[in-house]
Amino acid sequence: MNSESKPVVTRFAPSPTGFMHVGSVRTALFAWLFAKKNNGTFILRIEDTDKEREVEGSIEHIIKSLKWLGITWQEGPDIGGPHGPYIQSQRLESYKKYAQILVDKGLAYADPYTKEQLDEFRKKSEESKKPFLYREYRPENPPAWDGTQPLRIKAEVKSHAWTDLVRGELTAGEEAIDDFILIKSDGYPTYNFAHIIDDLEMGVTHILRADEFISSTPKFLSVYDALGIDRPAFATLPPIMGPDGKKKLGKRDGAKDVLDYKNEGVLPEAMMNFLALIGWNPGTEQEVFSQEDLIKTFDISKIQVSGGKFNEEKLKWFNKEYITMLPKETVIAEVKKRLDAKKELSQDMLEKITPIILERIHTFGEISAMIETGEIDYVFAAPEYKTEMLYWKGTVDTDATSRRLQKVIELIETVDENNFKKDIIKDALWNYATEEGKGEVLWPTRVSLSGKDKSPDPFVLAELLGKEETIIRLKRALEKVAHVS
Repeated sequence: MNSESKPVVTRFAPSPTGFMHVGSVRTALFAWLFAKKNNGTFILRIEDTDKEREVEGSIEHIIKSLKWLGITWQEGPDIGGPHGPYIQSQRLESYKKYAQILVDKGLAYADPYTKEQLDEFRKKSEESKKPFLYREYRPENPPAWDGTQPLRIKAEVKSHAWTDLVRGELTAGEEAIDDFILIKSDGYPTYNFAHIIDDLEMGVTHILRADEFISSTPKFLSVYDALGIDRPAFATLPPIMGPDGKKKLGKRDGAKDVLDYKNEGVLPEAMMNFLALIGWNPGTEQEVFSQEDLIKTFDISKIQVSGGKFNEEKLKWFNKEYITMLPKETVIAEVKKRLDAKKELSQDMLEKITPIILERIHTFGEISAMIETGEIDYVFAAPEYKTEMLYWKGTVDTDATSRRLQKVIELIETVDENNFKKDIIKDALWNYATEEGKGEVLWPTRVSLSGKDKSPDPFVLAELLGKEETIIRLKRALEKVAHVS
């Protein structure tokens, strides 16, 4: 039966190696979107046959990463399902069963050679300046396979052709075919064999995977042909490139585990939206997609062949967009959670400081950086600063600065304490600032309130601090100037 006529079943089958690269997560996302778009089934399977690379706790880490992003599955190691188990090391009998089928058909055989013998074969190939092909050294009378020797496929030497839903028609010549190992001497299958059996038994119809598997596809096709089973549909995803667009994103380029972004305050909705648009183009100008939008819009034919750059600045842009969509109460709670580490603030102060902070961040994690650098210290206590900062453009004019600060205090005192809002404060000061010189008046006012050369404007600061604290800080600045004179 053709895979296109069956209910869609996709899978994500990571190895538990302790690191969830964003490229792997995007593969899971695309496979999940395709299944959801077609009312199909998405399976999570763990490929743990390479025990040397396995990292303890990785399966839990994979599950946590996908769930954070919002990817769910209908079958998997944590929830079970009709085709379990969903961890390869628990499926060894299945691989042995299909391996024996190949042995019985004369299409697989025990490898009798020692490592030294194989090294000698490779040496002969090098001396002949030919690539080493194991099939050229097939034993004429291999021993019966008892599981103690590697089991190799007896590959049919022929060219292969296949259709890729993204890349189109692809081919490989005879030189790509060799007698590779199906089952290792330790009883564990190789990836080249195990994933095919798993996909077969789990009814997988469409395989979406990274481009590094293209070169191995002829091996996979050899197994499909040898077993006489239908091929699933293949879709090769484009690579995620580093910021310069010249090579694949790796740890050296700053690639992080996907949960590192969570810890930095990236929202899962933003990450999903961002990853979906790396290597997939919906064909419109729309950039912000809800999960429901992505499922509705996703089209496998619009996956690109060329790689897409991983641009963290774009990710931050998405995150800021999604922060603005959050309920006010949620945002304030996120701000409070981080500011409370410094000092507990009143609800009124939190509601006033939140918009100021949001103007300056792209992720909630950046609030912690603002605290560490002292960028918003003025929120928690009266600022410490050098008197020279109060002078506009560094011109030391104590008399003029004193006179202006005194006038600002008098004007602030006229503002109703119960309606101490930035627009009303601005109205109270603006005419005087315009007459005297905006910089000459507003600069020392802002420094008095924040102690910073870069901060929100003085009207915003005054509303944040309240009338009483604003006047206290202005008088303190006036005293600093008077002390100099």
